[in-house]
Amino acid sequence: MEKIDDIDMRILSCLQKDGTISQRDLADRVGLSQNACWRRLQRLNASGLVLGTHAAIDVAALGFDLTVFVMIRTRHHSKEWADSFRTHVERLPEVTDLYRIGGDWDYLIKVVTRGMAGYDAFYQKLITDFDLMTVTGFFSMETIISNRMPDLRGLVR
Repeated sequence: MEKIDDIDMRILSCLQKDGTISQRDLADRVGLSQNACWRRLQRLNASGLVLGTHAAIDVAALGFDLTVFVMIRTRHHSKEWADSFRTHVERLPEVTDLYRIGGDWDYLIKVVTRGMAGYDAFYQKLITDFDLMTVTGFFSMETIISNRMPDLRGLVR
């Protein structure tokens, strides 16, 4: 990827805030002609920097009112086991995020579900056929900041 300049960062910042912005409005906001903006967009997309456009859904309004951060410690650290575990977790529809982490724990999973019974059903699916040393859940009582995008222009200064 060639160097990202300030105009590219402005384009990325605008897209990060509103992925549905029209090309004309985007060009106006970043101070380019539509053609110049389109060429930059094509280059940014081709580089893999733009990973897609998504709608933010209020899952609590759909009844998924419990968010749980599940911490996992395992005895297994082979690539084969990790790949198998990843595949297993990807199949669980309650999972919104999965991280392999450093420190005292090995994995962090963010789960969104309907109440404690929903979490228990998830937990039973999670532990089935997997030797997990320790599994613990931290239950969110309030979402304060969620899915916040980093200020790209502030990060590169």
